[in-house]
Amino acid sequence: MKLGKRSRERLIGVHPDLIIVMATAIQRTEIDFAVIEGMRTLERQKELVAKGASKTMKSRHLTGHAVDVAPYVGGEIRWDWPLYDKLAVVIKKAAEDCGIVVEWGGDWKTFKDGPHWQLPHKTYPA
Repeated sequence: MKLGKRSRERLIGVHPDLIIVMATAIQRTEIDFAVIEGMRTLERQKELVAKGASKTMKSRHLTGHAVDVAPYVGGEIRWDWPLYDKLAVVIKKAAEDCGIVVEWGGDWKTFKDGPHWQLPHKTYPA
């Protein structure tokens, strides 16, 4: 598999290391996925916080250090957690093999965010 045109467009402005991880993962996964959001405007972030879909105005999406991906099965985006768990294994391994540290929102203790992947603040300051 490879990243589709829409996914590649959504990676514009995203840090090259995160693009490398996603491009590597898509080649290895049995579950297709799409990039649903990369770089965000301040207005978009405000909108997501107002809706409760995000909890911070300091999102890594604002600096190009985060992406949201979703499983793409049977021609549609899927939101069921078991698919995110399976994708996480592949994406984490791709990052490790590329020597790139990533954080998954699904590992967070509060406000678990299955689609969210980011480069850590400590390693990649904005």
